[in-house]
Amino acid sequence: MINIVLYEPEIPTNTGNIMRTCVATGARLHLIEPLGFKLDEASIKRSGVNYIDKLEYFVYKNFDDFKSKNKGTYYYFTRYGKKPHTSFDYKDAYSKGEIYLIFGKESTGIPRDILKEDLDHCMRIPMTSNVRCLNVSNCCAIVVYEVLRQLDYLDLLRTEPHKSEDYIIDGIEKHV
Repeated sequence: MINIVLYEPEIPTNTGNIMRTCVATGARLHLIEPLGFKLDEASIKRSGVNYIDKLEYFVYKNFDDFKSKNKGTYYYFTRYGKKPHTSFDYKDAYSKGEIYLIFGKESTGIPRDILKEDLDHCMRIPMTSNVRCLNVSNCCAIVVYEVLRQLDYLDLLRTEPHKSEDYIIDGIEKHV
């Protein structure tokens, strides 16, 4: 299972976008308090469209509470990371158990005291010197799809739901 972890998320629309990404990819979402919003806010539901009911998510009081309940390989996305997200073998980690992709809060990221416990798994998405970082929901999508790419997309659909494999050809033939 792929797990996305948001450490003290502050912006509801970012979390809503990540919720939708979780539903689209079959990932579980873990939210570490305090949250900068209420989970029932309209902005989260709007960002998640109608898919929030299909989301598997958990809320934790703090990072220690999260760690005590979740075992597996942790990957930390941080501006302090020196390795690109593509440099890790997620397939190997997946074969050993759960994968946790951990993203920090929008204003300050993941605290250094958490990062220093596992510097080998701290990473950063490469980018120009013109920006410090990308939006957390964009980062989350980039990284979860890299993990899925390495896992050959597991059992995700490769065609639009409820369409035949030849829906493009079928549509062209109807218009000829």
